[in-house]
Amino acid sequence: MFLAKRFIRFVAPSVLSMWIFSLYSMVDGFFVSHGVGGHALAAVNLSMPYINTVFAIGLILAVGSSTVLSIALGQKDQKLANDCFNQNLVVVALVCAIVSVLTLLNLDGVARFLGSTAPTHGYVREYIGTLAPFMPFFAVSYNLEVQVKAANAPQVSAVGVVSCALTNVLLDYLFVMRFGWGVAGAAAATGIAQVVSTIIFFLFFLRGKAVLRFGRFTPRPGLYRRILPLGLADGMTEFSNAIVIFTFNQVILRVIGEGALISYTIISYLNTLVLMTMSGISQGIQPLVSFYHGAGESRYCEVLRRYGLLTGAVCSALFLIFSQAAPQLLVGFFLDGSDPALFDSSVRALRLYSLCFLLIGFNVIWAGYFTAIERPFRSLTISMGRACVLPLPCLVFLPMLAGESGVWLAPLASEGICLLLACFLIRRYRREQARQAVPHPSL
Repeated sequence: MFLAKRFIRFVAPSVLSMWIFSLYSMVDGFFVSHGVGGHALAAVNLSMPYINTVFAIGLILAVGSSTVLSIALGQKDQKLANDCFNQNLVVVALVCAIVSVLTLLNLDGVARFLGSTAPTHGYVREYIGTLAPFMPFFAVSYNLEVQVKAANAPQVSAVGVVSCALTNVLLDYLFVMRFGWGVAGAAAATGIAQVVSTIIFFLFFLRGKAVLRFGRFTPRPGLYRRILPLGLADGMTEFSNAIVIFTFNQVILRVIGEGALISYTIISYLNTLVLMTMSGISQGIQPLVSFYHGAGESRYCEVLRRYGLLTGAVCSALFLIFSQAAPQLLVGFFLDGSDPALFDSSVRALRLYSLCFLLIGFNVIWAGYFTAIERPFRSLTISMGRACVLPLPCLVFLPMLAGESGVWLAPLASEGICLLLACFLIRRYRREQARQAVPHPSL
C-alpha cells in the first residue's frame, strides 16, 4: 500500500505539471487566434518545433541527471548526487544560451527552415525572436522541476508549474488582448512565466532542508557517459513532437493546403496534452524506480511499472472517448465557426488523428521505465522509433495511399509499429530477467 501512496504522491504532481504546461500552450493559441488571427495561430504552430527542440535538450539533461542522482541517493552517495545536480545546471544554462544567441543571429533562416510562408513569415520571426532570449530559463526551470522530485518534494514542482501557468495566462491576456502586442506579446508572456518558475525552484534549493543543494562541485565530465544515454529516450519523446509537427506542417502544405495548418495546430495542442500526460506518468515513476533499482529492490520497480501502465491505459481511453464524442468542443475553443468548411474538416481530422492516443502511453511509459533501470539501448530504441524513424515513412507513404485521410492516420500507423517493436524488446528483457532469477548449480 505504501508504494501506491508514493506512486500517487510523485505521479500526480508530475502529470499536473505536464498538463499545465500543455494547457497554457493552448491558452497561448487561444489568445493569438482571437486576438490576432488564423495566420498568427498557424505561425505559432510552425514555431513549436523550435521550442520542442530546445525543451528536448533540457529534458535529455534533466532526466539523465535525475536518474543518476536518484540512484546515487538510493546508494547513500550524497556527494555524487550534489555534484551531478550542480554540474548539470551549469551545462544546461550554457548550452541553451548558445542556442539562443545562434537563433537571434539567424532569425530569417530559422523561420524559413520551420516552413514559414509569405503570410506567416513575419509572425514566425517575431514569435521566435521574442522567445529566444528566454530559452535558458525554459531548460533550467524544467531541470530544477525534475530535480525537485528527485529531492523528494514533488509538491514544490506543482507550485512552480502552477505559478508559471497563471503568470502566462495573465500576461497573455494583458499583452495580446489589452496592449495589442500580437504574437510578440504571447511569446513574452511565455518567457516571463518561465522566469517566475525558475525563481520559485531556486528558492526551494536555497533552503537548508533540501536534499540537493547549490554549491561548489567537483567537475565530473565522465558522468555524461551515463547521463546522455539515459536522457536521450525521454528527450527523443519530446523531440518527436518537434519532428512530427515539422513534418506534418510540410506534408499538409503539400497534400492539403495552407488552411489545414490551422486544423493541425488545434490537433497538435491535444496531442501535446496526451503526450505530456504519458511523459508525466513516466517521469513521475522514474525517481522512485531509479531509487529502488539503486537499492536493489527490483520487485518494487515492477509494481511501480504496472501502476504506470494501468494509469496510462485509463488516461489514453479517456482522451480517445473525448476526441470521438465531443471534438467540436476543442475545435470551437479556437475557431468561432465563421468558416464552416474549416470547422468541419478540423473535426473530421481530429477524429482520425486521435485513434493513435490508445497506443502512445504504452510506448512512452515502457521507454521511461527502461531509462529508470539503466537500460538505455532499449529505451532509446523505442523512443527513436516513435520519434522519427517510424513517423517519417508513414507520413510519406500513407498520403499516397489514402490522400488527406492518410495524413491524419499516419500517427496511428507509426505508434502501432512502434508498439510491436516495444513488445519484442519487452519479451527479450523478461527472458533476461528469468535467466538471472534461475540459481546456478553449485560446481
